Amino acid sequence: MGFVLKMQNIIELINVSMHRGKTKILKDVSWSIKKGSHWALIGPNGAGKTSLLKIISGNLWPSSGTVKVLGKEFGKTDLRELRKKIGWVSSYLTEKIPSNEDILEIVISGKFASFGVYSKITDKDRKKALNLIKLLGIKHIVDRDYKVISQGEKQKILIARALMAEPLVLLLDEPAVGLDIKARNNLLESTSKICKETKTTVIYITHHIDEIVKEIDNVFLIKSGQVFKQGKKKSILTKGNLDRLFE
Repeated sequence: MGFVLKMQNIIELINVSMHRGKTKILKDVSWSIKKGSHWALIGPNGAGKTSLLKIISGNLWPSSGTVKVLGKEFGKTDLRELRKKIGWVSSYLTEKIPSNEDILEIVISGKFASFGVYSKITDKDRKKALNLIKLLGIKHIVDRDYKVISQGEKQKILIARALMAEPLVLLLDEPAVGLDIKARNNLLESTSKICKETKTTVIYITHHIDEIVKEIDNVFLIKSGQVFKQGKKKSILTKGNLDRLFE
């Protein structure tokens, strides 16, 4: 299945709703993301951020509405293929990596979308993985055991792993949670680099406004499963909007 992106919108959600029993998790959410743009997804806990991410990544089917990702409409495409072009970094992934795994192989495994490498590793794969590790500023840890590196370094390894498959969309799900100030700043610098130096569209999920790097110019605010505000960062991130969003 090809992903030659000639469309204007890399992601398009139209009146998307998600119900669990009588509970409405998402309500008539519409969101268009242009190719090459970068967004922050912001909302309080329980606002529906993770459910929205799962739908965009093809891991959750909406109750109603239209979902188009990378030009492919849900219900008319193979989601298994689609997921290969969407990178997702979340803190829960760190628990899934075997502690004795080789760091370079962890990064390379992103090519196969599973932990553990099930195909022959080529010199090209190794070179690509090393370049990604350099991009994220963690070349010095390549020869260390995964179990002894810091939480911030583990997050960067997961980002490098996600980039290994050359995703067209990268979902960073609160990647700075649990990091100290230095590690958080390093991670945000890496996020800026990805926005500037790759062709990947970044969606950064957080409820900390100070984590939104300057390269992320668009903001989507969500509250109680509904669109609260969306648009350019300068016009959306006002004190009034944020006070009402977080009450």
